[in-house]
Amino acid sequence: MRTSTAALGSAAFFVVAPGTVVGLGPWLITRWEIPESNPPLRVVLGAVFVVIGLIPPVHAFIQFVKAGGTPMPVAPTERLVVTGFNRFVRNPMYVGLLIAILGQALLFDSPWLVLYAVIGWVITASFVHWYEEPTLVRTYGEQYEEYRRNVPAWTPRLAPWRP
Repeated sequence: MRTSTAALGSAAFFVVAPGTVVGLGPWLITRWEIPESNPPLRVVLGAVFVVIGLIPPVHAFIQFVKAGGTPMPVAPTERLVVTGFNRFVRNPMYVGLLIAILGQALLFDSPWLVLYAVIGWVITASFVHWYEEPTLVRTYGEQYEEYRRNVPAWTPRLAPWRP
């Protein structure tokens, strides 16, 4: 796939998928209104978590484009992407988005967003377990198996994995 096509496909997918999960969903729950009673430290900490949480997904999308594909199952890369944050955790996009949602929970003082994050993680972990990982095993075989043996799915390694 050409880099420009991969970039356009990835950008569109980023707006639709992560944009919905970390943008539209929290907005529907909170209207992005910061309660006046929310302590300033919690607001700042929440905003920091949102920014930190968005870094891995944005970086991962860039890595997929560099590899000539997208994170979309219908337009994958030809080779397994094990660069960047993927060297620390197998699901950096999902982990980052959950951190961003929990940051919004702090920012908007919303226990409903914590519940939304938990439900989102359960759905995501199920998708990863039942669809994504079997598909990656079929597509990349032993290369993915080695990666899976060395890089945890949800809790980052302290040191990057080097294949």
